[in-house]
Amino acid sequence: MQPLADTQSLMQRLDQRSRDIFREIVEGYLATGEPVGSRTLSKGSIALSPASIRNVMADLTDLGLLDAPHISAGRAPTHMGLRLFVDGFLEIGEPARADRQTIDDRLKSAGADFENVLSEASDILSGLAGGAGLVSSPKRDAAVRHVEFLPLGPRDAICILLTEDGDVENRFIQVPEGLPSTALIEAGNYLSTRMKGRTLSEAAQDVREELSSRRAQLDVTAAGLVEQGLAQWSGETPGRGRSLIVRGRANLLEDAKAAEDLDRVRQLFNELERQQNVLDILDTTQEAGGVRLFIGSENQLFPLSGSSVIVAPYMGGGKQVIGALGVIGPTRLNYARVIPMVDYTAKVVGEILSRRRAKDGK
Repeated sequence: MQPLADTQSLMQRLDQRSRDIFREIVEGYLATGEPVGSRTLSKGSIALSPASIRNVMADLTDLGLLDAPHISAGRAPTHMGLRLFVDGFLEIGEPARADRQTIDDRLKSAGADFENVLSEASDILSGLAGGAGLVSSPKRDAAVRHVEFLPLGPRDAICILLTEDGDVENRFIQVPEGLPSTALIEAGNYLSTRMKGRTLSEAAQDVREELSSRRAQLDVTAAGLVEQGLAQWSGETPGRGRSLIVRGRANLLEDAKAAEDLDRVRQLFNELERQQNVLDILDTTQEAGGVRLFIGSENQLFPLSGSSVIVAPYMGGGKQVIGALGVIGPTRLNYARVIPMVDYTAKVVGEILSRRRAKDGK
């Protein structure tokens, strides 16, 4: 993960004393979930008086890095402070050996069914990270082998799409009464010729442009059928047929300590029910090409839930991103452990999918 530009400038404004105190506060908060006071720090590794530490804490609060969540002398990191800690202080290494072993063993035991693998991955992340595990099923955007239109009745027809990986998708469309069968054949042949060997998302825009510029040698009726066929499929919504697997919602409830915490968790549960929104968040990893971390309001989907989301893509053959997985939990997640864990799980899931497709010849 690349540090954000604003956290780099904030880091430059902190002297060594401020950095040491800030780090101790954040690490103490992540370990206990409670604000850290100056007296606690003075009894630890910070060789300063409580008064001197409080002065530094006040400066860090003025910078927006610390906050006093309760009426006490203790301070806890803000979302900005957590972001600075992750970008500037946290050393991200490999997953712990025990975590790697657990991930390897459980995913291997999930069997050949990839849906079982995805479900197990979500359960693993939930159990190891202490939040809710999120996994999206793979994008289904395989290359097209054949397209065909068949009449069903006076005003109905079916558009059939066969992909290179053997999937068959059917869409029902309405047609003008008395439509000649030659128009259906012409539309099917046209789409088959232009889409064969290409994915829907690759070919759909070219076909639309050809239709709109009148380069297509189709009569008006056949052209209308082609446009209906494209609209019925998901060239514009590549997540067709995808699902979201969520495990460990109860972990989010266990972390709630107050009424306002429960309200935030309820809101979070409501958002998790809107699967397409969560799939959109997971899909942001395709642009980043690696692990992404959203803290609090950085995530537009869960801005008020006080949560952190860590997501990573998994890839199929050819290093193409086809899905994503991750963890959502309280902002005091163990980032040093969870970030590499999510990344490693995504890599193992991708390897399993690639091996399965190679074995199936897809």
